Amino acid sequence: MTDAVDPLALFHEWLARAHAVETDDATAMALATADATGRPAVRMVLLKAADPRGFVFYTHATSPKGLDLAANPRAALCFHWAKLERQVRVEGMVTPVPDAEADAYFATRPRLSQLGAWASRQSQPMGGRYELEQAVAGAALRFGVGAVPRPANWWGYRVVPEKIEFWHQRPFRHHDRRIFVRAGDAWQAQWLFP
Repeated sequence: MTDAVDPLALFHEWLARAHAVETDDATAMALATADATGRPAVRMVLLKAADPRGFVFYTHATSPKGLDLAANPRAALCFHWAKLERQVRVEGMVTPVPDAEADAYFATRPRLSQLGAWASRQSQPMGGRYELEQAVAGAALRFGVGAVPRPANWWGYRVVPEKIEFWHQRPFRHHDRRIFVRAGDAWQAQWLFP
């Protein structure tokens, strides 16, 4: 593992290698949230941006994860790239991305994904697949051939990292682990026992 002191640069280095090697989506990450009572939940989401401001994903604000984040705006992320034998964990506060940023990203999504965002009542009970197909068709009729705007309840969330940990598998469980902890505008790095 490199001795870089910029964890975001190291993350992008590892992500680029994962894009080249992994057969599954290298941007897939486990997102852990907790509700107001502390009950945890974890699910897979896709990373859509990573820059000095944080790690961004999108979802419905009325989904269980959106409700968790409204009640308890902290989250943890975990990227696991099996072929590279590497993992990155991120912990931090969560803030909504600005509307203009969410609108710009939504505009880049495939049209059927845009219509799906309007059609889905994410995580609510559904009578069967046909109900979703009807809702997508209804959204298509609503917007015709024109642009599909971002639904008001479809948001972007940014995990502002306070800790970023890099793990690299080694033989005999003698793994490399290095954690970066935010200290103001800088990062403090520390090697950890595996």
